[in-house]
Amino acid sequence: MSNNLITPDFRFRRLRRTSALRELVRETHLRMSDFILPIFVEEGITEPVAIKSMPDVYRYPESQLADVVTRAWNKGIRAVLLFGVSTHKDEVGSDTWAQDGLLARIIRTAKNAQPEMLVISDNCFCEYTTHGHCGVIHEVYDHKHDVDNDATLINLQKQVVIAAQAGVDMIAPSGMMDGMISAIRQALDDAGFTHIPVMSYSTKFASAFYGPFRDAVDSSFKGTRNTYQMDFSNPREALAESMQDEAEGADILMVKPGTAYLDILAHIRANSARPLAIYHVSGEYAMIKAGAAAGVIDEKAIVLETMTAFKRAGADLIITYYAENLADWI
Repeated sequence: MSNNLITPDFRFRRLRRTSALRELVRETHLRMSDFILPIFVEEGITEPVAIKSMPDVYRYPESQLADVVTRAWNKGIRAVLLFGVSTHKDEVGSDTWAQDGLLARIIRTAKNAQPEMLVISDNCFCEYTTHGHCGVIHEVYDHKHDVDNDATLINLQKQVVIAAQAGVDMIAPSGMMDGMISAIRQALDDAGFTHIPVMSYSTKFASAFYGPFRDAVDSSFKGTRNTYQMDFSNPREALAESMQDEAEGADILMVKPGTAYLDILAHIRANSARPLAIYHVSGEYAMIKAGAAAGVIDEKAIVLETMTAFKRAGADLIITYYAENLADWI
């Protein structure tokens, strides 16, 4: 009996009927090689310290870093991003360019634990300075203070050479200083480390999504980083930031944060052939955890959907605190 409906020539639902069919025609896939695990290492502690705003994430003692890296490797994770939480802070973060400072030590420990693991250093100063800013502070006007861009670049050059000497596989500068990629590339090349790539935090926004990270690195920082991190209202400038870093020699570009910036990610992808990373940051992680704890969302389903959205928008690499969970879920 006819119901007088027009029958479409092609029915999209034919290929959605079973899980096997859906998998067969799936356009975007997640692989463990997509993910980078951030690890926080705190100086002077003997047991892991839970980060209250980031459930299931810890600051680990140096004595346990090797075990954490080995565990990640055994789960299928092939890249880690190291953050040091220093007890030797000063006005300029000089511990980061000390031969036996925390940054150098944790790089060596991670590489010794699993030589094939890709060890990436977060290269900044906020975890190593008394003021918590990302570089050298100077007075600009009316007793207000800001980060001195060029003085910070000089210190950053010293920091990345120490990281390279310690055995790091990749440099990841996160401070959003103008000219940082050129400065880093010059320092590495002059020191004979022409083979070490740079993954630039090339488009990093001044974002409220970073809140829990301050707990993660035990930061006493007060104020904002609006003068050097990007205004989240500016998509054209966001593209220009990444294109500038590409021109200066960045091997991998990055957008940070992730979920609220898929348009930026897609825009950069359309304009660059470089590998593109995205950072699923602390606030994004914490919101999913809170929703799951409240019983209003399915944590695994939300995470897999979010990670797929990053890949769909153009990301090749995803930095996420969920990397170990994803090893169990994929």
